[in-house]
Amino acid sequence: MTPYAWGTPPASANIRVQPDDFRVIEDLGHEPSGEGEHLWLWVEKREQNTAFVATELARAAGVHPRQVSFAGLKDRNAVTSQYFSIHLPGRPDPDWQNWTIEGICIHRAERSHRKIQRGRLAGNRFELMLRDLDGDLDALEARLVQVRNHGVPNGFGEQRFGGNNLARARALFAGELRRKPSKNKRGFYLSSARSLLFNQVLAERIGQGTWNRLIPGDVVMLDGSQSWFKADPADPEQLQRCADLDIHPTGPLVGEGENPVSDQAAAIEERITAAEPDLVQGLHHFRLQAQRRALRMRIQHLTWELTPAKTELHLSFNLGQGSYATSVLRELVDYSTP
Repeated sequence: MTPYAWGTPPASANIRVQPDDFRVIEDLGHEPSGEGEHLWLWVEKREQNTAFVATELARAAGVHPRQVSFAGLKDRNAVTSQYFSIHLPGRPDPDWQNWTIEGICIHRAERSHRKIQRGRLAGNRFELMLRDLDGDLDALEARLVQVRNHGVPNGFGEQRFGGNNLARARALFAGELRRKPSKNKRGFYLSSARSLLFNQVLAERIGQGTWNRLIPGDVVMLDGSQSWFKADPADPEQLQRCADLDIHPTGPLVGEGENPVSDQAAAIEERITAAEPDLVQGLHHFRLQAQRRALRMRIQHLTWELTPAKTELHLSFNLGQGSYATSVLRELVDYSTP
């Protein structure tokens, strides 16, 4: 894990005590058009993974799993709501109201001209309950204000590494896996390798106090966008935009292609990647394309409420695509999962 950006959390708490304590509501950024050959289903799932839901929806609709699409993988250990689309050209709507699938509730269905694209979503809304709260609650409230105003490091959460995914990535790159992984599993392994390298660069920048400010050679990303450009730390306008969370310094998602950073930023990234040659070479071998990721995340619409006994805290906030709620939580509380 990366170091704390704002210091040791002032309180402790338990998360995910009950499934409803961790709720995720997807925001695609657009709605179905109302007609077309794709049926969009708004699905609430409870303690089920997204791939399982897609497979079960395909079975119920009598189609191949490839005809079911979704935008993003959602946490299994939670109650999550998201759209799935089923390609049904020339076919009427199935009797989805009477489908019985464990852990799944379909709330509505609507047609659209296009299927849901993987990775195409605006972000997610999180509704979290933290229980057994203990510590300095005044300091916790001050920390909440701090992260609301200044953001937190945009690290990959522990679920990205999935227990053995990183070890399996190294075994895959070394040719030591006894069995060829499926395309999905291989994707998890490759993602964990890239995530580790990114987190190591982020940790270095946190240690230097530069995760949230510009340094020579930086490339910055527009907030809420994948668009980036080369920064000028001597430009007062860019410095102000960075302070206002309009642009963010970035780190590498390692792969093929030229690294756009230079100077101090490049020196940090080159030092990190040089220490993990097996991961870098493996990612190049599988032809992943180099990308950039913001080092900082803006937390939007953050609200909080303590229960009267002050032992529980309800949090609500929005995060952009690919950002982790646990990366927010770890800056607030020392959390455990019973």
